[in-house]
Amino acid sequence: MQKAIDQVMYAYTLINHLTPDEVEGTRARLAAHLAELDCDETKLAVEGMRYLRGPNRQVSKRRMARKTGPIA
Repeated sequence: MQKAIDQVMYAYTLINHLTPDEVEGTRARLAAHLAELDCDETKLAVEGMRYLRGPNRQVSKRRMARKTGPIA
């Protein structure tokens, strides 16, 4: 699980500029969330990014077009 946490934190800190205190808090929240799951490292990493990005994140128009077809 530690490898998944490290991978997620590396990617997440590239997306969001966090202070050292924010990194520590985020890592703790992520570890607590992933501890509840029982799957392999890859699935843990994907779920970790999904968890940190949150359900209310903005979806780009380009990504939306791939999911629903071209935007008219």
